[in-house]
Amino acid sequence: MEPRPFTVRIDDDVLTDLHERLGRARWPDEVPGSSWAYGTDLAYLKALVEYWRTGYDWRAHEAQLNEFRQFSVPLAGIDLHFIHQPGVGPSPLPLLLSHGWPGSVWEFYKLIPILTDPARFGGDPADAFTVVAPSLPGYGFSFRPNQPRFGAVEIADVFATLMTDVLGYGRFVAHGGDWGSFITARLGAVYPDRLLGIHLNMLPVRRDTDQPTDATAEEVAYLQELRHWIREETGYQTIQGTRPQTLAYGLTDSPVGLAAWIVEKFRAWSDCGGDVENSFSRDELLTNITIYWATGTINPSFWPYYARIHVGWPIPEGTRVDVPTAYAAFPREIVRPPRSIAERTFNIQRWTPMPSGGHFAALEEPEALADDLRAFFRQFRTR
Repeated sequence: MEPRPFTVRIDDDVLTDLHERLGRARWPDEVPGSSWAYGTDLAYLKALVEYWRTGYDWRAHEAQLNEFRQFSVPLAGIDLHFIHQPGVGPSPLPLLLSHGWPGSVWEFYKLIPILTDPARFGGDPADAFTVVAPSLPGYGFSFRPNQPRFGAVEIADVFATLMTDVLGYGRFVAHGGDWGSFITARLGAVYPDRLLGIHLNMLPVRRDTDQPTDATAEEVAYLQELRHWIREETGYQTIQGTRPQTLAYGLTDSPVGLAAWIVEKFRAWSDCGGDVENSFSRDELLTNITIYWATGTINPSFWPYYARIHVGWPIPEGTRVDVPTAYAAFPREIVRPPRSIAERTFNIQRWTPMPSGGHFAALEEPEALADDLRAFFRQFRTR
């Protein structure tokens, strides 16, 4: 389990093939005047794809990724890719960052420097973290064809092994959003002796829509919101969680299809006011999409959905996560349980309402997220 240095380098022929496919795109029609009402807007996607083909520079963003210290280590039958960026301070605290779908380790490119070198951004060096940010197994650079599939349960086990057995961190802290929140919560539930505390920007509580007779007004509003979410926004979960292989053919063969599938979620789940580029630049969107395309990982990235539907919720029924927990409540998160519901599962010690931001907090609001991570985890630096 000796980590090997890793450098991101996508072959030229992969990029050439991508550009050729983009130039041969076959476009569907669109319901007149519908814009984003039924999915990704045709005019927007055409403009994004044209920029991808003629203006976007993968090599520049590949170089940005390679500014981080990266490694690969054989674990659980795969080669796990991870960033391991040392903190610049007197006693950096080890912090595990876990991303989700349809994101990648690229989501943390703005957050990692703020966390590892706070003085560079006007902060206190005593707040430095040493950051470990893996590509989830089956995502991006943690993939080779036909490797074993991993759900959130197995990913948490792999990450626990990485942090303690490979990197030697007996105690550490962890943060996650989307699937990363499930992984982080699972770590807190199953490895409480290794976790000093956990921080989430999505709450992985069970999505029970039954309304108890003693529900508070806040809980009633949440349940109404949750029912709408399940009815209108979870079709992607159903197909990814039941027929992932069938969907993968189209998205693996067509970069336009892949871009449409992913960018719609970045628009719908962010605090962008309807214009996705209010929250993310085109280059940020396309770097994330290009990672999926170049590594061929859209199919294995679906597996956590299949595992959740067919194996079960990663946090077992009745389990309480007693590890100290913080939640950053971004207003445009996809589901927003109130504190009263969250506290049934988690030992909530910090609850921070954020003024802006959505599901992709590390990309949308990196400074606000970093401030909350520092504030919560500061208490553990003296232990």
